[in-house]
Amino acid sequence: MTNNTAYVDFNTLERFMKEVFITVGVPESDAQICAEVLIAADMRGIDSHGINRLKPIYIDRIKQGVQNPVTNFEIIKDFAATAVVDGHDGMGQVIGKKAMQMAIDKAKMYGIGMVAVRNSTHYGIAGYYPLMCVEQNMIGMTGTNARPSIAPTFGIENMLGTNPLTIAMPSDEEFPFFLDCATSISQRGKIEVYARKGKKLPDGWVIGNDGESKTDSKEVLKMLVDGTAALVPLGGIGEELGGYKGYGYATVVEILSAALQSGSFLSMLNGIENGKKIPFHLGHFFIAININAFTEPETFKKITGDILRELRASKKMPGKDRIYTAGEKEWLVYNERKKTGVPIDLDLQKEIVQLQTDLGIKGFNFPF
Repeated sequence: MTNNTAYVDFNTLERFMKEVFITVGVPESDAQICAEVLIAADMRGIDSHGINRLKPIYIDRIKQGVQNPVTNFEIIKDFAATAVVDGHDGMGQVIGKKAMQMAIDKAKMYGIGMVAVRNSTHYGIAGYYPLMCVEQNMIGMTGTNARPSIAPTFGIENMLGTNPLTIAMPSDEEFPFFLDCATSISQRGKIEVYARKGKKLPDGWVIGNDGESKTDSKEVLKMLVDGTAALVPLGGIGEELGGYKGYGYATVVEILSAALQSGSFLSMLNGIENGKKIPFHLGHFFIAININAFTEPETFKKITGDILRELRASKKMPGKDRIYTAGEKEWLVYNERKKTGVPIDLDLQKEIVQLQTDLGIKGFNFPF
């Protein structure tokens, strides 16, 4: 971090984000949910999905009229262990939390619950929702489609969203198994972080219309919007390193986020119609699996913990002294940031001050 970086504690950031949401018309209880989801990302070092996205992804879109601050959570179909919900372009975090809670409630009764959602908006850090399941001794899964940004293998056009497939499972350790990642090598949010810092992208993250890798982070953000560049699926460009696998998983998430709920998909998610901005109409799915329906939760946790410990204890490559398992790094960051606070770079500081000024928010004494 540079000398211009300031550090703000979790509670202050969460309260500020809640106040911002309330100021633009989000009901207080819903604003609390939205702030909880965003701070969950900042707590774990997933800076691409925390306060960094407060203004551009949520506040600006509410002001533009492409996202509704008041959420109408409509249950379209409710059948035993499953349900379909229409979010009517409300707050994605509110829709996501309510939908996952429905899946959890169904899993308590039937052993498994699944809820499919249509007409939603960006729901923040995907991992927030499976972690709800972990707290209930359940396995949680979620996925969401998004505006097109990934090119299919051997293609150059941004067709699929970054489409995370996210899973969390309880263990007997201090932290659960927690895998939250896009089906592209990187996601747009991480490129935004690179652009804020003026850093070049690693070679192979983004492909241009000429078929070549692009590394100018600020230019890439423009190219992703005008369609002259696309993100690369997990595995990389072409098939040699398995790019078709990331492409395949992204397609799985696209189907499960659109077909079960009769929702929008691929180019329908561009957010532009006749040159004007429109709601994105995103789709999500949420799955909760009740471990108690299969085995004793403590047995499951012990075996899961044994698997993770054995993986970390395996032979290391030369020059490396540690192997991590999914969720461990986030846990370490969380413990560190509990003491230091969340790092806020200069550009984000300016954005926070701008929000305070534009919305007339007072009562927050940030260290910048």
